Amino acid sequence: MIESLPKLLNATLTTLKLLSLSLIFGLIIGLIFALMRLSKKKFINNFSYGFSYIFRGTPLLVQIFIIYFGLGQIEYLRSTFLWTILKEPYWCAIIAFSLNTGAYTSEILRSAFQTIKPGMIEAGKSLGISSKIIFYKIQIPIAIKQSLPAYGNEIILMLKGTSLASTVTLMDLTGVAKYIISTTFKPVEVFIVAGGIYLLLTFLVHNLIKFSEKKMRTN
Repeated sequence: MIESLPKLLNATLTTLKLLSLSLIFGLIIGLIFALMRLSKKKFINNFSYGFSYIFRGTPLLVQIFIIYFGLGQIEYLRSTFLWTILKEPYWCAIIAFSLNTGAYTSEILRSAFQTIKPGMIEAGKSLGISSKIIFYKIQIPIAIKQSLPAYGNEIILMLKGTSLASTVTLMDLTGVAKYIISTTFKPVEVFIVAGGIYLLLTFLVHNLIKFSEKKMRTN
């Protein structure tokens, strides 16, 4: 357990990179599709709903396999610039994670936007404030405050979901743990250490979200 700890800690950096990039891209995707869900145009609304339904209704592991193994079967893609990205397991994992968390984030943000009372927006307009300023200064801050607890859970789920990156040969925390087990034949000891690291990361994320909630309540 002591010998495996430095290698697992080093692999934790890869896990954190996967998590960070996926959350950043997923937040952008989620915000775009949340706004699309709020659109009064039926096609845009239905398209956003379909995206959310597909990626929330299918397992993340299946999504990773389709992107990593499936897209490579399309000959046209192999002849385009996209192949430089899709041939790399690292970026395939990030694409899958981003789309998956983006779908969940879109629903979290949509419900948060819908909790904003129309009267607050109308009050801003009556004061001559432009729709753009109302969106950035009123709607987004309120939506962030409302969605923070649910989004905190999504971060934790995504953190644990990154362990699936090892299925496409990525040497993240779980991937390195599997490699150490294959050479030492000590699955229990290694997975206890790996599980402890995941637990510590979850503890840190949980408390960071809790601190942010308290900070927003006092502001």
